[in-house]
Amino acid sequence: MKLIQQWWTCALITWVGAVGMLGAGPIPEEVKIGGFAVGCQAWTFNRFSAFEAVEKTALAGGKVIEFYPGQRLRPDSDARWDHHAPDEVIAQMKEHLARHGVRPVNYGVVGGRDEAEWRRIFEFAKKLDLYAITTEDVDKLDLLERLAREYDIRVGIHNHPRQPNNPNYRVWSPTNVLEMIRNRDPRIGAAADTGHWATSGIVPLDGLRLLAGRIVSVHLKDRTAIGRQTADVPYGAGVVEVAALLDELKRQGFAGNISIEYETKWENNVPDVAQCIGFFRGYASRR
Repeated sequence: MKLIQQWWTCALITWVGAVGMLGAGPIPEEVKIGGFAVGCQAWTFNRFSAFEAVEKTALAGGKVIEFYPGQRLRPDSDARWDHHAPDEVIAQMKEHLARHGVRPVNYGVVGGRDEAEWRRIFEFAKKLDLYAITTEDVDKLDLLERLAREYDIRVGIHNHPRQPNNPNYRVWSPTNVLEMIRNRDPRIGAAADTGHWATSGIVPLDGLRLLAGRIVSVHLKDRTAIGRQTADVPYGAGVVEVAALLDELKRQGFAGNISIEYETKWENNVPDVAQCIGFFRGYASRR
């Protein structure tokens, strides 16, 4: 009996250890286009409700969506869609997503005041079966690392453009982000925004290479210049070398989501977003 007890104890320890080493659940292959889980960041449709963002993502051909906090829930309601949503609202959103064939995979850019709110964010992500959370809340990385392990959900550090008058804003640089995450749990990584890198003077391909193996998700933008702010353009029409970025992500074994965050033509950008999604089909046919 004692030997049996010892065997079960060892087995349990081994099982717990294995569970602790598991990464966040993979994004299903059936939602991928050209080998990538590509869809929309709901911010693309911030003039509309979250329900409409789901519809427009599907209309453009996307199969995944990244939500952001605070978007109006439905066109006929003033309620907001975020991690404070009650279970019945989450159930309504899940039904709406299923009806339109869109899978939620990410949430952000989001921050939490304290551990209680961050736990609420992770619980929200768990209820939606998200792959990752996107944030710039880097002063709470110890907490986020602990919660990422506990919930087995990835966290991507997002970047906006450089703020010359704010030296404390450091996440604009992939070098700085790498320093922040290098020795942390592999669930903690980068949510790379290629358009904001371009505005900051960073060649996006260089940024991806620097962060190799630590990229959780991508806000993929094409721009017409490096080093200054320009409007988003359909993939392939700018200087960001989108095909080379996809080659690099594939080389790295990237398994996260790619969000089209198209920040122009706000009232009628579905045609341009559809063109961006079509780029992935063309990319796959040439590889």
